[in-house]
Amino acid sequence: MYVLSGNVADSKAKNINQLEFWISTTLYILALIGICTSTSYGTGNAYRFAEQNLDYSVVRNFFLPEVFKISILYISFLLINFCFMPQLAKKNNITLNVILSVLITAFSIVIWMVANTYSQADRLVEEDNIGHGYDILFGEAFTYIFLLYLLFNIYAYFSEKGLALLEKISFLKHYNKSIFIEIFTSMKIWLITMMVFAVVFSPTRDYEIVVVWVIAPPVNIAFTFLSIYYIIPNLRKSGKKFGRYFWGNVALTAMICLLLLLLLIGFMRNGPAIPIALILTSICMICIATPFAWYIYKNKFEKQTEIQMLKTELGKSDASLNFLKSQINPHFLFNALNTLFGTALQENAERTGEGIQKLGDMMRFMLHENTQDKISLTREVEYLNNYIDLQKLRTSRSADIKIDTHIEEQINNLQITPMLLIPFIENAFKHGISLQQPSYIKITLQTKESTLYFDISNSIYTKTDHDPEKLKSGIGLENVKQRLSLLYYGKHELIIRETAKEFFVHLTLRLD
Repeated sequence: MYVLSGNVADSKAKNINQLEFWISTTLYILALIGICTSTSYGTGNAYRFAEQNLDYSVVRNFFLPEVFKISILYISFLLINFCFMPQLAKKNNITLNVILSVLITAFSIVIWMVANTYSQADRLVEEDNIGHGYDILFGEAFTYIFLLYLLFNIYAYFSEKGLALLEKISFLKHYNKSIFIEIFTSMKIWLITMMVFAVVFSPTRDYEIVVVWVIAPPVNIAFTFLSIYYIIPNLRKSGKKFGRYFWGNVALTAMICLLLLLLLIGFMRNGPAIPIALILTSICMICIATPFAWYIYKNKFEKQTEIQMLKTELGKSDASLNFLKSQINPHFLFNALNTLFGTALQENAERTGEGIQKLGDMMRFMLHENTQDKISLTREVEYLNNYIDLQKLRTSRSADIKIDTHIEEQINNLQITPMLLIPFIENAFKHGISLQQPSYIKITLQTKESTLYFDISNSIYTKTDHDPEKLKSGIGLENVKQRLSLLYYGKHELIIRETAKEFFVHLTLRLD
């Protein structure tokens, strides 16, 4: 399970708290603007007061009551969400915070009831017994504030402990870790909208709307997660497409709504709210949740699967590349030692010493720079020249061997993969030079802007039956072909031609 460090978790919690504060403050300001706008137009319950022959004041009977009511809700939400519940969730000063929560709830009920006696005074007159009218207003205020503050506390507790509670659900641990955050975020959004609806629509007067919002969103949220993490993956594994998924979800929607109907049938005596909620829920499940889940899965999870496959292939390519690099060094070392051995037999220690110096420079290059992903082209060219000079020691006494090199000095800042060019030169010396027959090698290397042009041609001679290299094809050229395809895909052109008398290589390479 992924756990954030203390500092990171505290930082994220602080950012979320700031976001919640500013959202609630923005809604409060918008509510005040709405009240002021209604006041300027003289709206409210003026017509009801006129019907009961009561004096009506926009300020006394509408503006002040509404401002007091919305202000106490705003202040209470801030106290519950940022003060009382965080302390209760951490089990700090439990008794004190419970008492404070009860007090702010009781105070809000009183403020709400008193405000209603001014804004809804016409209802008091309608009752035969004014005391009964006060009881009705108190009962409505108590029910409304109790349910709304219960929702405030649920939201605040879920904000503090919701993610930890979700992580304890065992069957969710089998899915991607992001499912915890996704469910947590979805539930918080639903609870926020529930609070907004509860503030805007009174449960005692807008029963149908509240019931719809209590049932439809959570059912659709659960249905969407079920589709994304279970239904669609299993259908895709068996090769099923959207049509099979859609009609399967239609049947599942009918089953879920039928089950909800059986569970909620006892509440249907309160009006058509339950049937309306179930109808809207089923429509949303089919028309919104079903295509939305399919879209999310296709654009998120299938792309993640594709990315994971690419990472796997990249890992294999990287491992293959490292193996190819490891093959090059011992292969060249073996050839270089053979060259020095032949030179030692032919000449005195002076030439052998020169050869050893060249070999030392080359070995230093392989140890320090061959392990890097990129080196300067200048260093690569120095390595090539050392190799060619070392090979010339072996062939300098043979007048029939012509080695012609035109390698430009590199003063640019171009970068190249180390040991990328040497296999071509090594192959030319290995198969193109004979100490008994006339042979030649021609090497050209030049750059123009960021493009390298590399050409090698060498003679081909027929190896004798006793030549140990006759049946060996070597691994150098195959290695470099694979490295080019891995590291310079789409950035190189390699042409290899072979005739009865000549072997020719042309490489064009775009460098960084």
